[in-house]
Amino acid sequence: MIPLEPLPNLADQVYERILEAITDRILPPGQRVRQNELADKLGVSRQPVSHALHILHRQGLLAESGRRGFEVTQLDPQRIRQLYEVRGAMDALAAKLAAERSRLDAAGRECLEAALREGRAADSKTPLGRLIARDVDFHSAIYRLAGNPVIEEMIAPQWPHMRRSMATVLAELDYRESAWTEHAEIAAHILSGHAEAAEASAMAHALNAGRMTEERLKATLEAA
Repeated sequence: MIPLEPLPNLADQVYERILEAITDRILPPGQRVRQNELADKLGVSRQPVSHALHILHRQGLLAESGRRGFEVTQLDPQRIRQLYEVRGAMDALAAKLAAERSRLDAAGRECLEAALREGRAADSKTPLGRLIARDVDFHSAIYRLAGNPVIEEMIAPQWPHMRRSMATVLAELDYRESAWTEHAEIAAHILSGHAEAAEASAMAHALNAGRMTEERLKATLEAA
């Protein structure tokens, strides 16, 4: 077998920076993405940029456009709803398992409580990217407390798409507070060991987020 060319951590940093730009809509849907321009803006060579762009293409965040070029894909409302349906089932399972073992994992409880505090401390001045990161941190804390690493492994490939969808609803100020109210309810059930209630709350939260995102995306597309 031909040895793989080692890539420095720089490629990962470039990937994260481009993903953030897509999530924050600095690179909006339909935007043409040029390798040379990105390399100049990020102050790096073209190699890590090329590596990052091809990963984003495989993940469905970029589509081929013209000769050796890419553009940011559109969010598909139906696809997002389907994604949240699957995520709802996985989040419900994770919340149920987390509640069942919460009293056995003090570190996991502290991690969940810390993630909830960080999220509830956000206000109208908190940047969108940080809001999304705190949302991801909260759900990741539940996955870890669940004690089943397969859940996080299965959901990980979908996080880039969910981060984009989160930006659609978290940009609305009226949902920022209600989202963390729902998070607090889920956490309360988990920390008190009420597995069925945690399961139901997590499912309802995911389906509600999916519905709001789908409606928001449809409205945006109709207005375009």
